[in-house]
Amino acid sequence: MPTFQYEAMDNTGLEIKETIDAATEAEATQIIREKGFFVTQIREQKKRAQKKKGAGAKKTGKTFSIGKVRPKQLCTFTRQLSTLQDAGLPILRSLRILEGQTKPGPLKNSLIGVIDDIESGATLSEAMAKQPKAFDSLYINMVKAGEAGGALEIILKRLAEFKEKSQSLKRKVVGAMIYPIAVISVATLIVGGIMYWIIPKFKKIFDSFEMKLPELTQLLITISDYVVDYFYLIPAIPIGSILFLKIIRKNRTGKYITDYLFLLVPILGKIVRKSVVARTSRTLGTLIASGVPILEAIIIARDTAGNEVFYRAYDSIFLAIREGESIAVPLKESRVVDDMVVNMVDVGEETGALDEMLYKVADVYEEEVEVLVESLISLLEPIMVVVLGGIVGFIVIALFMPLIKLITNLA
Repeated sequence: MPTFQYEAMDNTGLEIKETIDAATEAEATQIIREKGFFVTQIREQKKRAQKKKGAGAKKTGKTFSIGKVRPKQLCTFTRQLSTLQDAGLPILRSLRILEGQTKPGPLKNSLIGVIDDIESGATLSEAMAKQPKAFDSLYINMVKAGEAGGALEIILKRLAEFKEKSQSLKRKVVGAMIYPIAVISVATLIVGGIMYWIIPKFKKIFDSFEMKLPELTQLLITISDYVVDYFYLIPAIPIGSILFLKIIRKNRTGKYITDYLFLLVPILGKIVRKSVVARTSRTLGTLIASGVPILEAIIIARDTAGNEVFYRAYDSIFLAIREGESIAVPLKESRVVDDMVVNMVDVGEETGALDEMLYKVADVYEEEVEVLVESLISLLEPIMVVVLGGIVGFIVIALFMPLIKLITNLA
């Protein structure tokens, strides 16, 4: 009998991780629910050495691969699968077509595994659940809802649209930050090179004349000496800071504090907050529209937040809904979103159009993120010009002051 590993929550909200033996995943889920637990994730444990070597062994065609499937690649696959399903092709044939045109890598290996499991009698959602490198809980639950409702092609279309919009927002934010990061990086290398190679040569010239240097020039030479003596700290400081931050974020409390402080940063904090609201709203709306139960939808939306402050807020919303509350009340108490979002969610619950209201919230906030990113870039450009101009001006003035004094004395 297969063994299933599951994660669930009890009546107090405590997370439970255990295993259970059952004939099918549905039977295992039913047994867990009878215990009074709410299932958040369940999967069959893989049995090592289950496959036997021999003449009748099946060649899978899998290749060695590292890492997960790239979001852009999964987005393209979802759109293509949606198109094939909309054209009326059987799911197994659609998957074989897509697997045949996919280059070797994590996605191809996952598709081979999905095809093998479906041929063995598993459903699409059950087969995808065994491929965590490609399909997350959001993907699997939506496909499961589509299978249950007999509308898999519609669900795949919604899923494709969701993935495309998420990728579009991420691409715009990342693309907008490339220019300032590139400028700052190049400027740092140039200034570092001047401090390491050029300034020491001027120092030798000044020392040869044994002249008293102005304070500004002395400051420049002191900075150059530090760069020459401790040049290895220049890359070590940012790398060390990143590692230190990662260590802190391994702890839930540390992660909450750092996420909370980052939300307070001007402009950047607003971009992160509105991005999370847009992403979780679209996720929740897509799941509800697809027929996923509200409690499961809340858990999945919580996991897509990527921010501990919002993670805890969705936890409180989950507990409140389980006690019979609406979404709007605990959402307002969490204070992680604006009143506009709370009111739109409240109206959506009253009218029975919660998914549509969540889509509208996502659309509005995605537009606001784009505006904020453009504002940030517009603000960074003059700041970078002023800062870089100030640095260059400081170097030029500090070097020319003793030279002018030297020329004056010689004259």
